[in-house]
Amino acid sequence: MTETQSASPAASGSPRWLSAVVLGLAGLFYAYAIWNAVAHVISMAQNGLTGIGWVTLLFGVVFPAIVFVFAYAIGRRRRAGELALVLLAGLGIVAVFWLSLIGYSILNMSDLVTAVV
Repeated sequence: MTETQSASPAASGSPRWLSAVVLGLAGLFYAYAIWNAVAHVISMAQNGLTGIGWVTLLFGVVFPAIVFVFAYAIGRRRRAGELALVLLAGLGIVAVFWLSLIGYSILNMSDLVTAVV
């Protein structure tokens, strides 16, 4: 009896260094979103913020980091291309949130900033 074994290797994932490069590049984009949110908080805080203003704008600082961690948790065991797509989808969510935060802070300036006369 001859046993034939298939010589095809199991599908392996991407090299770790490639996943690390994808994660690092995406991390830079997420860090840029955090940096913009911090700059927005600083510029708004110069006029004085209310309690709801601090909560709203500081959540804008924390939100990209939450999405990054969540996207990494979803894509960490996948190939580098799939990880990149998950991180890109997370960046899209961060961008939509950022635009709505900017719109909210412009339209509701009186609720976020204390009136200094």
